[in-house]
Amino acid sequence: MFKSIQKFLIVAISMMLTGIGASLGIKAAVGVGAWDALSLSVSGVIDMKVGTFSMIMNISCVLLQLILLKKEFKINHIVQIFVAVLLGFVVNFMIYDVYSKFTIDSYWMNVLLLILSVIICAASISVIMAINLVTFPLESVCMIISKKINKNFGFIRQFVDVLSIAIALAVSFLFNESITVREGTVIAMILFGPLLNVFMKLMMPKLKSARLVE
Repeated sequence: MFKSIQKFLIVAISMMLTGIGASLGIKAAVGVGAWDALSLSVSGVIDMKVGTFSMIMNISCVLLQLILLKKEFKINHIVQIFVAVLLGFVVNFMIYDVYSKFTIDSYWMNVLLLILSVIICAASISVIMAINLVTFPLESVCMIISKKINKNFGFIRQFVDVLSIAIALAVSFLFNESITVREGTVIAMILFGPLLNVFMKLMMPKLKSARLVE
């Protein structure tokens, strides 16, 4: 019981760190990941906080899982709603209450902020993946769809990214919003995978020694 509580707390903290990292990337304003770019573009058009819209999108992913799985929908899928709400609140708090208090005019400083954002996200997500208590709603629904239609998960996930970028760009051009898909999007795509692998190798032995991972 104690180990379960410990796992839950570590995952919750890691989720919050993920939100802090993601919002730092948004603050850098040199381009964000595909899913975040979609949230940022649409939330700007409908005048909604980006964390709130991201929360809605993630909860929609959970609802889609319910539709697809029906009776196979389990408690670990419901917990993803907590993930969606927590991430949304953290992103809103960091962007509108913390990061809004300072401005960085240097382009290269903003690029460094983006890189720091990717590092924070990779480190925190590696812990979440290693403990494997709960997954992110988007990744979970992509996995379910890949199994339902017998397609590779990577293909489905990449398709969602391409679709998200296309919609984000369309929204930006149609409504004269700031373009959220930029060089930072490419930088994040290049850095995230390798960094995630590095942190997985670093975190796994520590988590195993603490008996949080088998």
